[in-house]
Amino acid sequence: MILSDKEILNEIEKKTILIEPFRLENLGTNSYDVHLGKYLSIYENDILDAKTHNKIKTFEIPEEGYTLLPSKLYLGVTEEYTETFHHVPFLEGKSSVGRLGIDIHATAGKGDAGFCNTWTLEISVKQPVRVYAGMPIGQLIYFEIKGEILNPYNKKKNAKYNERTYKPVESMMFKNFGK
Repeated sequence: MILSDKEILNEIEKKTILIEPFRLENLGTNSYDVHLGKYLSIYENDILDAKTHNKIKTFEIPEEGYTLLPSKLYLGVTEEYTETFHHVPFLEGKSSVGRLGIDIHATAGKGDAGFCNTWTLEISVKQPVRVYAGMPIGQLIYFEIKGEILNPYNKKKNAKYNERTYKPVESMMFKNFGK
């Protein structure tokens, strides 16, 4: 079951959902709008290797915006830091963003109960498009969980994305290979 706006507010009050900064005007009927943070990253190499640590270059989006190109994968980050302990958060693109040909995630739209961080966005575009820090980029939808959680994400020893950050985080797939 998806939480309504009233239920999202109730869960924020109970401290089972945290959104920082929280702005009431970003609360939709059954979602919360998140915004593009001020940092983007691109991979240093054109060929990525799943078994190695692929390094990224991070830069700040200038005030006049930054033009994304179809030939690149960009890692972005949400302005909002979130914590979710009793719900499964899903991040989806806003329809206005999709209508500009911007995809905000390749495969990682679902979070975990216990995820406490900003969201790294896997941004690709269909044609060149200028983006701006602070623009609405997606919406978080919260689903109820049935049953007790035995292993929340923030307590997992092998969780790869627990370190709090306000910058995009590169793939940590290489850690699955035991390096």
